[in-house]
Amino acid sequence: MTTWLAPGATSVSALAVYHSVAPDGIAGGSPHLHTVASEAYLVTGGRGELHVIDADGFRSVPLATGDTVRIEPGVVHRAVNRGGLEVRVLMSHAGLPEAGDAVLTFPDRILADPERYAAAAYIPGPEASHAHRLEAAERRRDLAVEGYRALFAETAEGFRVNPEAVAHLHERAVALVGPRIERWRGLAADTVERVAQETRERLDALAQADARVLDGGRAVASQPRQDYGMCGILMREHSISGGQR
Repeated sequence: MTTWLAPGATSVSALAVYHSVAPDGIAGGSPHLHTVASEAYLVTGGRGELHVIDADGFRSVPLATGDTVRIEPGVVHRAVNRGGLEVRVLMSHAGLPEAGDAVLTFPDRILADPERYAAAAYIPGPEASHAHRLEAAERRRDLAVEGYRALFAETAEGFRVNPEAVAHLHERAVALVGPRIERWRGLAADTVERVAQETRERLDALAQADARVLDGGRAVASQPRQDYGMCGILMREHSISGGQR
């Protein structure tokens, strides 16, 4: 199966946020950031919060059915489940998140060593049982929470972010993804750049009143497959009919 591209070379997944409780007493997903991809949450059910560390510091963004929130690269974010939280996740640069664009907030001793990072981030494939894969996802989440809690201090006035710790996390993230950049250029060429080129060609055809540009379009259905993501159980979309333009 090929990856199902939503408009604009995005990917779409249904996400049921983990409901188990991390060591800090909060139920939800793994804190992480993206190095290239932007992300959007469209809340489809339940309630919760998105805890973020961005250029404005620490914030808690309430999430309820119908809410949307956009997350830019470099923003540390953690989905918090306060009851049945489900979202549709739209990711830019389809394929990059699956290729390692997301970096978990593991403790620095793990971020500093690519082999230890890979081992800590590993989740077994579909050949393993649901219980085994979920256990691995929760273990990964709990380790990411440990490193995440080192990024800020809880005070009487709220959460105070340590800018030096966040900057150091960004440096570690850049070092981790560095060896993947050339492969990512190829993925970007086959998704974002291809869509941009198709747009230019379509505009040129329309400018020349060439109605043939509207021929050959298709409606492409998809068949989700279950996966274990940073924030919860994902149903990723894959193409099952028609073709991609």
